[in-house]
Parts: sequence; C-alpha cells; structure tokens
Amino acid sequence: MQMKTGVEQSVYAILILSMLPDKAVLPGEAISQQLGASPTYFQKLLRKLVSADLISSVPGVKGGFKLKKKPDEIRIYDIYVAIEGQQTLYSSCGVLHDMLDLTEEKSCCLLTALMEEAESSWKSVLKRETIASLYEEIKESYQPNMQLTEQWIQEKMVL
Repeated sequence: MQMKTGVEQSVYAILILSMLPDKAVLPGEAISQQLGASPTYFQKLLRKLVSADLISSVPGVKGGFKLKKKPDEIRIYDIYVAIEGQQTLYSSCGVLHDMLDLTEEKSCCLLTALMEEAESSWKSVLKRETIASLYEEIKESYQPNMQLTEQWIQEKMVL
C-alpha cells in the first residue's frame, strides 16, 4: 500500500489553516505554492476537504479557505478518508481456493482476518492523532521553522 501524496499535502494544508486567526482565510493558490503542490491537483484536494466538512471555502476576491472544525476535532484519519475514501485495503481474490482446488463456495481467505487486524491497527493510530497534536509535535521539534511559517501565514492571509 502506498498512500497518495494528496493525503500528506492535505494534512499539512489543514495544519497551516489551523494557524490562522479567527475570521482569516488563506487562498488555495498560496497554500499549494507553500506545499509545492500542483495548483490544479491541489484544488481537487481542497474540494474533497470541503465536502468532508473539514474546511470551508469563502468565495470572492478576499476569499480562501479556513477550518470548519477545531484542530483537536480533526483526526488524521478524517483527512485520510476525505482524500482516499472508505474502501478497505485488502480484498481476497480467492487465491487459496484456486491453489487448493476447493469446490465449495468460496469462504473467507485465511489472510482476510490478518489483513483486517493490520488495517484496524493503523486506522486506530490515525484516529488517535489530531491536527492539534501534530501541531504541538511540530512546534516542539521545529520551533524556528514554525516561526517562519507563521510569518508566511501573516503575509498571505486575507481578513
């Protein structure tokens, strides 16, 4: 399994939006530039995040994006689902039945339970972490760089 870069870009876009003062917005173009993302692709990501009720879009010349929820209410898993969807990562194709030439109706593959447990484990980790907890970790580890990002936000935000 390899997650698309859209999940990573979306997490950090929401992290940036979490640093905005109330009533301020950031233009999508500015965020995509800061993250090194393709503007066209990034607009699609923003639409998915708006549809998932994680961020809101403010139209107009002074428009942009802002959080719709508090940072401690946005789980990393919520962002993953907004971008990747709800599908499971593993679905048995019946290889065991083919390999053993089983004639009865296909039952659960032996790998299914194992894969479901693994998927449940990583989902639980993503559900545990929020934008607020990620922000605190980054702030502690990268304080000088965070100050530069906060300065960039002050320059790019629209009130």
